[in-house]
Amino acid sequence: MIDIKQISNEAPFDEFEREFKLSLSLKQPLPQAACISSFNSKLQEVNSRFVNIKYVHERDFIFFSNYQSQKARDFKESNKVSLVFFWSTTNTQIRIKGIISKTDKNLSDEHFKNRNREKNLLSICSDQSSEIESFERFLEKYNNSKHIDTSIRPNYWGGYSIRASYFEFWKGSELRLNKRKVFKLDEDGKWIKSYLQP
Repeated sequence: MIDIKQISNEAPFDEFEREFKLSLSLKQPLPQAACISSFNSKLQEVNSRFVNIKYVHERDFIFFSNYQSQKARDFKESNKVSLVFFWSTTNTQIRIKGIISKTDKNLSDEHFKNRNREKNLLSICSDQSSEIESFERFLEKYNNSKHIDTSIRPNYWGGYSIRASYFEFWKGSELRLNKRKVFKLDEDGKWIKSYLQP
């Protein structure tokens, strides 16, 4: 679930919150799941994967990950990312573009402290995205690590914050007369609204 706190009252964030609450009211499965795409200029490749957005604070979309993972390496190469939500219960897609950066350490510490032991243990013992012989070998590693203290966040794990500069709210139609509303942040920090053809 996404924890929305002190969200900006600017138009695109207000609309995001309304759409999110509507999807919840219709029991949307995994409404916090979003596909994040990154570009690695060194490898000249684009990578996409789903993450769980945990917080929307003011103008930032926040999730947590291993700072040594493939996506973390991508973020170092390019801090421009895109994020996509799709909620089937309302036939709504929300595209977001923005700049990604690590969150404040205090937020990462607080979030880690409030997670269950099993999740923290996994975060500690997994070299995320690194190759291993088999899933069974990783389970063996995980089971052999259950004595580890999981109360302290490792410095290679923490939050990422996406500061949004672009939104597209797409509302699907059976006739493909899809509504597409866009908000772009201009150089003066104002949100400019426009519409796209289906």
